[in-house]
Amino acid sequence: MSELEYFELGSEVSLRDGFGRVLCYEAERRDDWLLLDADVAGGTGAKPLVQQYPDRVKQFGIAEQNMMAAAGGMADTGIIPVVSTFAAFGCMRAHEQFRTAIAYPGRNVKLCCSHVGLDVGPDGATAQMLEDFATMRAIPGVVVISPSCANEFMQAFSAILVHQGPVYMRIGRSPGPVITPAEQPFKIGKATRLKEGSDVTIIATGVMVARALEAAADLSQQGIEARVVNLSTIKPLDGEELLAAARETGCIVTAEDHNVHGGMGSAVAEYLVQHYPVPMRIVGVQDSFGKSGEHDELPAMYGIDAASVARAAKLLVNKPLLNKEVADVS
Repeated sequence: MSELEYFELGSEVSLRDGFGRVLCYEAERRDDWLLLDADVAGGTGAKPLVQQYPDRVKQFGIAEQNMMAAAGGMADTGIIPVVSTFAAFGCMRAHEQFRTAIAYPGRNVKLCCSHVGLDVGPDGATAQMLEDFATMRAIPGVVVISPSCANEFMQAFSAILVHQGPVYMRIGRSPGPVITPAEQPFKIGKATRLKEGSDVTIIATGVMVARALEAAADLSQQGIEARVVNLSTIKPLDGEELLAAARETGCIVTAEDHNVHGGMGSAVAEYLVQHYPVPMRIVGVQDSFGKSGEHDELPAMYGIDAASVARAAKLLVNKPLLNKEVADVS
């Protein structure tokens, strides 16, 4: 049996390339799962599985609601359905079927959706899913994951196959830097501290993790040491890491390729306001739809590039609303 081949650190690779690679790897390792596709394997990155292991793929065409309901039934047979489509269809069009046929009975289905955030690029607003964290994390019992790069995606996919219960995971479309070492373990519900710092914490998810690291490097040159945390699991949150960030740095910036309403920043704020409130800035798309453009040009236009993250951090450090001795209300 072949080993999983990881991508080289620093190389530019899309998460969907990682999806195709890990699908074939897991198809060789285990026979207890099937891919359910809505005629978009070329777009999601699943095409290598279709070509190499066609018997492991069930094609539903553009009938995402039927596909989701069928996944619920398949799960009752002991098979693990991996449902793959564009997020606009999986999280919106088939939302009711996912909620009622999968999440409500707690069925063991994994929903992996591509075309999320401004990372989609030229496909434009209708495909740029900026609301999926909000819609999926609100459903009881659903794990929500947003890997930072292709290597972390592959580690996360193997982990969700082992996890019992419904999972939603993002697949990035555009190339981005590989930042996760092959030897770094992935654990659902556990954040990863990528850089130490005592002045401010930047908590990022998905494609924003690389931008957070870039922002932290820029801040360091200005005398501000930012801690960087990769929050790849949006639900359940790593409360221990969030509390450590709040107590030890006194202020937090969250960064996500998602609407500021109901996203990762909202989840972090909801937790901290009840346990250890500190000044926060939420970097994300400001309650608007996206537009067609290159994936490396849109972030600056919408204020979610590395420079925007750095600016948010400087605002907190220079104009704190509270200090590091804020009372512990946990």
